[in-house]
Amino acid sequence: MKEHDILIIGGGLAGLTAAIHLAIEGKNVAVFEMNAYPNHKVCGEYISKEIEPYLNRLGVKLNSFGAKNISKFQISTPNGYLVETTLPLGGFGISRYALDDLLYKRAKKLGVVFYFEKVINAVFKKDAFTITTALHTYTAKIVIAAYGKRSILDKKMERAFSQNKNSWLAVKAHYQLDEFSEELVSLHNFEGGYGGLSKTESGAVNFCYLAHYNTFKKYKDVTAFNKEVVAKNPYLKSFLSNAIPNFAQPLTIAQISFDKKDSVVNHMLMCGDTAGLIHPLCGNGMAMAIHSAKIASELVVRFFNEPDYTRYQLELDYKKSWNKTFSNRLWFGRKLQRILMNENMVSIGIRTVGKSQRLLKFIINKTHGELIS
Repeated sequence: MKEHDILIIGGGLAGLTAAIHLAIEGKNVAVFEMNAYPNHKVCGEYISKEIEPYLNRLGVKLNSFGAKNISKFQISTPNGYLVETTLPLGGFGISRYALDDLLYKRAKKLGVVFYFEKVINAVFKKDAFTITTALHTYTAKIVIAAYGKRSILDKKMERAFSQNKNSWLAVKAHYQLDEFSEELVSLHNFEGGYGGLSKTESGAVNFCYLAHYNTFKKYKDVTAFNKEVVAKNPYLKSFLSNAIPNFAQPLTIAQISFDKKDSVVNHMLMCGDTAGLIHPLCGNGMAMAIHSAKIASELVVRFFNEPDYTRYQLELDYKKSWNKTFSNRLWFGRKLQRILMNENMVSIGIRTVGKSQRLLKFIINKTHGELIS
């Protein structure tokens, strides 16, 4: 049996960020991750600059690794009506292939231990956790769950959303299109879904879209769906006609849930998508994952450093802080998606918003946070 102060289940953005933060604070941290780095993940790969000061403090400077500086935003209706504005804070374009690997190497340098194993069970008993994989058993005082959108653990813990069938499918691939602006992130709607385009550190354009399965299932594969549905949007048609795919096949992930989730389950602190998934149209899931890791890490450090700070207070404070920071964004994202997924409302909504830069920036601000110190 191996012992650590803190075990983190999942080595994505939230898990890696928490590991770095806690290692800097001198804690004995280990991360469970199923896949070796680097690897591609289904992700929009646009990250709001609200997290830049915090990442700099952790020793992770995205500009130094070629991340693209994004300052402009476009959104279009399925028939091609386009609205454009500048982003209040701006963002970075960087692939998960590069960013996760960058965070992993930073964590390793700080002494974080990595176990490339799948966690199959997590039990809390007598004020400690026992984590089981197919190979070993581990114990820790604190567990942070940052395993992403869905895991076998969700069903074992009987989380409500894991009992339901979910109707969302995400598709992601990289393309070569030199004339695509490095300063731009764009969101284009089509029947039953929407997709985002932005450049990454390699110069490749990331195209990631979300589609409702009821629309997708009418077609035999992604190629047919792109041709018959996605390309009905003239901007996406132009992109798909001129861009050269970098991947042999697009990456896909199904059963995506946007249901409400609890931020603490069985005494584990849930971070990133494990605690709540914002709709991709809001373009802020990566920043939220990193910010949630900061909130959890600061409270965990307090738990270890202050003898009178109890687990009960830790969990209560995390719930309050998580809700205060993210609940309004998630609520607004759900409302916004309902509008964009309604054929009768999407064109009217975007045309109305397009008449007012002030209104458009208000909507962007409602789905983003302020600079994280």
